[in-house]
Parts: sequence; structure tokens; C-alpha cells
Amino acid sequence: MENHKHFLKLLDFTPAEIQRFLNTAADLKAKKKAGVPHRYLDGKNVALIFEKTSTRTRCAFEVAARDLGMGATYIATGSQMGVKESIADTARVLGRMYDGIEYRGYGQSIVEDIAKYAGVPTFNGLTNEFHPTQVLADFMTIREHFGKLRGVKLVYLGDARYNMGNSLMVGCAKMGLHFVACAPKAYWPDKALTATCRAIARKTRATLEFSENPMEATKGADVLYTDVWVSMGEPVEVWEERIDALAPYQVTTELMDNAGPQCRFMHCLPSFHDRKTDIGREMGERFHRDAMEVTDEVFESERSIVFDEAENRMHTIKAVMYELMK
Repeated sequence: MENHKHFLKLLDFTPAEIQRFLNTAADLKAKKKAGVPHRYLDGKNVALIFEKTSTRTRCAFEVAARDLGMGATYIATGSQMGVKESIADTARVLGRMYDGIEYRGYGQSIVEDIAKYAGVPTFNGLTNEFHPTQVLADFMTIREHFGKLRGVKLVYLGDARYNMGNSLMVGCAKMGLHFVACAPKAYWPDKALTATCRAIARKTRATLEFSENPMEATKGADVLYTDVWVSMGEPVEVWEERIDALAPYQVTTELMDNAGPQCRFMHCLPSFHDRKTDIGREMGERFHRDAMEVTDEVFESERSIVFDEAENRMHTIKAVMYELMK
């Protein structure tokens, strides 16, 4: 990764570079499973800034850092960034103390500013616009189950205007997959980003499609992918409109069967697939539903590979930190 210092979005990387991340992740995963130490970044330290809550991203970065021999500092509430101190000033302070910085929060411009001023490798753990570490984990999981990426048909059902819809479309365009965004037209990705991805797809022979018809879109799909219908930080008032609009795009056994026996279910998690959590019960009672974006039957089925995907967050994040900090 000689030409790169930061990991901010997949648009910044070539297909060969993305493949290298995946290959490194597979190697590091094999070493971890075999109990082979790989403290390649011994003595380095990484700062983990979290303005949004997290399970998988935080744990993945912390365990990956520890496996690589690094120290990790979790920074959430209590930071002065953007409160008493500018983002630029915080970045310059942390860059003097740490060898790398991860940011998970709001606008893409924030992580871009951290990268601009910190002087050390900066990693995007999630912004409103992009979630690149998640897509690396998704692609690692697809490759493990299908043996390839090129030509795999991935259908994203639901609100495709934000980080997951954007990043999956970018990743699929880069790596030659068949990407379908299936949602009401108002929930399709940004037109400018779509145009950029179409230009990439012409070079990689990827296919990009957009559909409002779930049964047509999912026919022959290898992967049905979805995310929660209400993004982090959005007010409850948004839920009713969003749930009404996206209810026809819930991933069900009928849609999985329509895709075919080869089809697998993926989700970046967390998922509202039942009423087992407090928020699940709250939503279920308020909207008279047992599940939202995916039924419990699909989520818990043998065709669901969401926990392989969740584990691979750690292996791919480890690969990214190693490649950019070694």
C-alpha cells in the first residue's frame, strides 16, 4: 500500500489493492486460528474515536490491535473534539501520541479532516456516507462461501442512500460483482456516486442495477443483504414513514427461495429480526410487527452467514491496520 496512508473509503483503492487487503486478512485469520503469533506492530499505539456506539467495530479494532502487538485507547464521551477544541487541533494532538487513529461517527468530512491534520494513518470505522471496513468483511465472507467475488449477484434491499448502500455499490463496482439496489426510487443511492460507480463498472465488467420490484430483483441472487431501516441517530419520528415504505422489501423465506438454494443472507448488524431486545419490543409494540428488515426465520436459518461476516470484521480490520501501519 505504498501509495496510501489512510483508509477512508473504497473509492480510493484499486481492485488489486482491495484484493491485497482480503488476501492479507485471510492469511492473518489462518494464523489466528492456528495459534501463530503475529505481533507485527509491536510497540505501536492506535486511538479509537467513537462518536457513535459500536459492538463489532470497537471489538474488532481492539482485538486486532492487541493481536498485532499494539496498544489501543478507546475515546468516546469526554473527548474535547468538536466541543472545546477543533477537529484539526484534536487530530494534531493525537497524531503526536499515536501511530494511527480510527474514527466512527458522522460526516465523512470529519474523518477526512482527521486524516488531513493527524500525520498518521487514519481509518474510517463508519461515517454517514461510507462504511469501508464492513464491506471488506462482507467480501471476505462472500469469497469464503462462494470461492470468488467476480460475477456474484448481491441484492441490497432497503434504504440504499447511506453508508451501506453506498459502500456496497462502490465495492461491487470495484470488484466486478453484480450489484442490485432494491428499494423505492426515493431510497436509491446518490446520482453522482452512482455515475462514478457506473464509470468504474465499465472498466471492471461489474453490473449495477436498480429495482423497485423485490421478486424480480432477487431472482438468481447469490446474496440478499439488508440493514436496519432506521439509521443511527435518526429520530423515532422517521420510523413510521420508513417502515411503511420499506415493508415490501423485508427479507423473507419467500424472497430467499425466489433467489434459489445457493442464496445466502447477509447483514452488517445489529438487526431488528425479533423482539428479544428492548428496542425490538418497543418497535414491535409500536408498529405491530415481530420483525423489521428481516424475519427471524431467515436470520436464524442455515442460509444466514451474518456471524461469519461479523467475525471477519476483525480479520479485515487487522489487515487494514497492518498494511497501512507496518
